[in-house]
Amino acid sequence: MYQNRSVARLLYAEETDMGGLPLRQPLPTSQVEQHDPFLLLHHHTTIIPQSDYPYKLGVDPHPHRGFSPVTFVYQGGVHHRDSRGNDSVVYAGGTQWMNAGRGIVHSERPPREMQEQGGVQEIVQLWVNTPAALKMEQPAYYALQAEDTPMISEERVQIAVVAGDYKGTRGPVKTPSPVMALRLTLQAGGQCAIPIPADFNAMLYLLDGQVMLEGYGLVDGLHLALLNRDGEVCTITARQDTRLLLLAGMPLQEPLAMHGPFVMNNQTEVMQAMRDYQMGKMGMLFE
Repeated sequence: MYQNRSVARLLYAEETDMGGLPLRQPLPTSQVEQHDPFLLLHHHTTIIPQSDYPYKLGVDPHPHRGFSPVTFVYQGGVHHRDSRGNDSVVYAGGTQWMNAGRGIVHSERPPREMQEQGGVQEIVQLWVNTPAALKMEQPAYYALQAEDTPMISEERVQIAVVAGDYKGTRGPVKTPSPVMALRLTLQAGGQCAIPIPADFNAMLYLLDGQVMLEGYGLVDGLHLALLNRDGEVCTITARQDTRLLLLAGMPLQEPLAMHGPFVMNNQTEVMQAMRDYQMGKMGMLFE
């Protein structure tokens, strides 16, 4: 008989403004800095207006170093361009995973055809810390479409394996440290028991709906449940149709120094990242 993990904290995805973009942020909060190795989670939904003259919506070119910004696309699409020459569009059901490494400049915008036709864009962005020993590695970028993501179908449950291993199915994304990322879609009444490695931290984010977590109780949409490392599984039963992310990873247990788009281990490294960006060492992206 496997032990279900208990819930350490339940965090509501409060509305906030990030550089003019309205979004929901359950992590970090004033009480919780990180759930190692997970640093940040944003949930953003916006209506893209129809335009005969598409303009530059979304996020302008900006740098990153020392972590992996990940974008899970739920509605619409995201057009990614970066200073390493990557240029791709990932649509609903797909995932963009970028290991920023020693530094990269990128932009994320709605696809041109979406701006021309209008529509809804819904994404979840996750920041995953990179181990100190790998922060200055070369960047890597994965554009994973829905059709290229392994899908496990159980009764009233679909599980897309983005990274890590789920019951012998491996996700295509190679992560700098051990991480499991699962996209779950549950119909009301659907149930699944997700095995979680004993030494991983884990958390669940509900985009909508309502589930029952075995050993805890009800969790509503727009909440992030941080789990304790006191069990081998997380048993989820959907009370309503629900979309959720289950994220688990090996904690790095290293010092953390963050400033804007740079995640390092001390302030000296952060200052060096800022200088390197200003000197063009992370490349350039002109749009």
